[in-house]
Amino acid sequence: MNRREVISLLGGGTAAWPFAARAQQPGKLSTIGYLGGTTPLVESRWVATFVQQLRELGWIEGRTVAIEYRWTEGRAERSAEIAAEFVRMKVDVIVTTGTANVVVTKQATSAIPIVFAAAGDPVATGLVASLARPGGNVTDLSLVATDLVGKRIELLHEVVPGLRRLAIMGNVGNPLVVLEMGEVQAAARTFGLDVVPSGIWRAADIAPAFEAFKRRAGALFVVPDPLINSNRLPIASLALGTRLPTMHGLREFVEAGGLISYAANFPDLFRRTAGLVDKILRGSKPGDIPVEQPTKFDLVINLTTAKALGLTIPEPFLLRADEVIE
Repeated sequence: MNRREVISLLGGGTAAWPFAARAQQPGKLSTIGYLGGTTPLVESRWVATFVQQLRELGWIEGRTVAIEYRWTEGRAERSAEIAAEFVRMKVDVIVTTGTANVVVTKQATSAIPIVFAAAGDPVATGLVASLARPGGNVTDLSLVATDLVGKRIELLHEVVPGLRRLAIMGNVGNPLVVLEMGEVQAAARTFGLDVVPSGIWRAADIAPAFEAFKRRAGALFVVPDPLINSNRLPIASLALGTRLPTMHGLREFVEAGGLISYAANFPDLFRRTAGLVDKILRGSKPGDIPVEQPTKFDLVINLTTAKALGLTIPEPFLLRADEVIE
């Protein structure tokens, strides 16, 4: 299944896949509840990898497993509604990504297994007792995003000559984003950078934020979360319009026109997530499955955006990149 086909299928929103799957063998299939923190378009590649790996493990959608897809579209209040719906449906396992979504889902159920494809520090946030022995009903992959902050600033500093002041954008309604914004400020100062933090609460705050810091910063560090991710296109457009080089924690931002991303390979995380869902559907308890960490990281740069910003990317940097978008 290619990406265009996946996007076409996902375009039906919450209903297209689940009901088609369930109609074939009503009441007989194991059911996965997929709580998407953004939109079908943003997560299409991740979902395609997840579904393909399930198929390779013998879980064929519509034949041996049903998948109920729901999307928050970056609206935090939707997470609790979707989690409650999955509990009422008595799905066999819930799959989601992002610490906030996992926290809300865990509050909704202590019985249904929850598998998160990527989240921040699950021990510090109380999602699991330990990485080796999670306990409870939650397991999967810890993103430990703050460990990547210093590397991202180093890379941004490398391609923006004379960078002196760094703007930071994040959703301050998300406590974990606030924590990461603090990590970014601390790391930026080790590079001798002044920082211009800009917190947003909703999508409508994004454009005014750019107006506030466009003449006060030489680059922008974007902290990802569902709200930010769902608005990657306007963020990329505004950054280009204000001639701000950007650093991101998701390659999808670079595809949308952002400058650089350095992050865990999310398709690989979702491939591994499918393996853990397979174990749970075959009888393993999530609390007995160790939480894993990313093993693949990608550096992606948009050369078209670099040229539009008047940046000359050093050849050694391009050679290190896992992908160059032109």
